[in-house]
Amino acid sequence: MAAFGTVFMPEMAISQFDGNRWSDAEVVSSDSIQMHPGSHVLHYSSTCFEGLKAFRHADGSIQIFRMDKNIARFAQSSRLLAMPEIDEAATEKMILDIVARFASDVPEPPGSMYVRPTHVGTEPAIGKAAAPTATSLQYILLSPVGDYFSGGDTTLRLLLEEDGARCAAHMGMIKSGGNYASALNPIMRAKQEVQADQVLFCPDGDVQETGAANFLLIDGDEVITKALDESFLHGVTRDSILTLARDMGMKVSERQLTVDELLERAAKPGCEAALSGTAAVLTPVGTLIHKGQEFKVGNGGVGETTVKLRQALNAIQWGQAEDKHGWLTKV
Repeated sequence: MAAFGTVFMPEMAISQFDGNRWSDAEVVSSDSIQMHPGSHVLHYSSTCFEGLKAFRHADGSIQIFRMDKNIARFAQSSRLLAMPEIDEAATEKMILDIVARFASDVPEPPGSMYVRPTHVGTEPAIGKAAAPTATSLQYILLSPVGDYFSGGDTTLRLLLEEDGARCAAHMGMIKSGGNYASALNPIMRAKQEVQADQVLFCPDGDVQETGAANFLLIDGDEVITKALDESFLHGVTRDSILTLARDMGMKVSERQLTVDELLERAAKPGCEAALSGTAAVLTPVGTLIHKGQEFKVGNGGVGETTVKLRQALNAIQWGQAEDKHGWLTKV
């Protein structure tokens, strides 16, 4: 089976900003982007993106999960990167239209259609290192994906990194490619040196996020995760999981979590940890690696509450449970 996110629909939706207005959306071949080699994005990283999913329900309908929240974050990322303002209504229509065009290709659960809106700066101006791009383009790329857990649940090993951060502190809440790129070398080193799956960035002992997902600690009936600030990504899946935890009567604590407290709590029987994100939904963490020592989270296995929360979210996405919060948009 092809790796997650490597298969694409043959066409995508695209729109261009010429410095004054956005063009009407077009449907073009997915490999048809042309831009000047001096384009702002290629030199000064004026780019942001989103990741959301469309699901096929038993009644044959196609439903997109939390599109409004993702589009709002897309617009926010564009603003924080000083890029041209997107037209949120037009972006929503682009998403709905291109998903509808390939509705028959949306897989059955647990598969889905991954939707990747992308915004890049296109002005050919290599003298603009300290100025924003005047022109840009946005496109909506589609990728049919299977079950992220097709190999069965396994727990992840995380290296706790206290000396470095995933990205510049003021950039964390922007969903931009540079943030992921800046985390790659630490992740590669952690894989090679201690066989870690990911790095949990904890600058100066402050537990934040991994290279590509938010971090949640589950201690009994309490979920603990860092309070929102500009230093890390405000995950839509994170928000959804916390909402469902509250619905289940759990206590949700959004606050600072130190490495010392994390290691102390993780050692308790029944404690769980997980990473949340669009692709994996909620991935269990079994081992924390800190200063050359390994610490099991609880018993080191897959936690019951982690599975329960993931199943609750999947049930809404797949149309098997009531959508009490109005998270689904019908295509």
